[in-house]
Amino acid sequence: MKPYLEYIAASKEGSWTLFDRRLPAIPFEWHYNSEYELTLTLNSRGQRFVGDNMSAYDDGDLVLIGPKIPHTWCSSGDCGGGPTHQALVLWFSDAFVQSLIRPHVELRPLQALLENSARAIEFSEEVRARARPMICAMLDQTAEDRLPALLQLLLLLSRDVQARPLTSAPVHAMPDALEERIGRVLSYLHEHYREQNAIHQLSQIAALSRSSLHRLFKLQTGMTTTEYVTRLRIGNACAFLIHTDKPISLIADSVGYRNLANFNRQFKETKGQTPRQFRSAFNSRHPDHLA
Repeated sequence: MKPYLEYIAASKEGSWTLFDRRLPAIPFEWHYNSEYELTLTLNSRGQRFVGDNMSAYDDGDLVLIGPKIPHTWCSSGDCGGGPTHQALVLWFSDAFVQSLIRPHVELRPLQALLENSARAIEFSEEVRARARPMICAMLDQTAEDRLPALLQLLLLLSRDVQARPLTSAPVHAMPDALEERIGRVLSYLHEHYREQNAIHQLSQIAALSRSSLHRLFKLQTGMTTTEYVTRLRIGNACAFLIHTDKPISLIADSVGYRNLANFNRQFKETKGQTPRQFRSAFNSRHPDHLA
């Protein structure tokens, strides 16, 4: 698996880093950074995992993640714009941005943005639409032009009164060695969520006692391993319901439920409606999405 702590190489041209990531699919790679991370995801849909939050994402997803918050995107398909999924990722350190804020009163609104990113921030549709061309234009700009463009972008984001936090509370940091052990468990669950995962097996993967695994896993994700697997299964079921016309019974089986009634019950508990109602509601809002 990818190292749990992702080290960002410093840019040779500027004080912050812009990365244009293009892949045939976005894999689950549970990790965190020491920097702030702003990610714009294009031509991709699937599930986004940030701290204890699991949400569906689509083309144009824009999220600001504070330092040390574990996260990943995991695609289930493209959006019809070709086979390549694209993520434009902006990384900048706290020292860098504070060096700009302190001497310039005009940039003080950025402080609240940074503080709110401790719970990660998902931006409103209106602001995403305005930010998207600003970020895409950075790919063709010089390092000198990117710096004022970054400040304009961050000021735009700081004014988004409809932005919402993603995690239920600021994420608790733990020593890197323990982070890596929980990361191994998370990666395993994402590969084997359809299976029945015994707690003793997960304890062996993490090299932790059952009680330590339970405590640290809940500290990191906000839920038990059983609750996490349920969220994974229901999240993937939602993707099947939205992007395919498969019968609900086949979808239930494909995400690990051998009992349809149990699937329907857990789906309704998680989403507030039955799988059939969920699919019908989405189709009524997006009648041409399968065309």
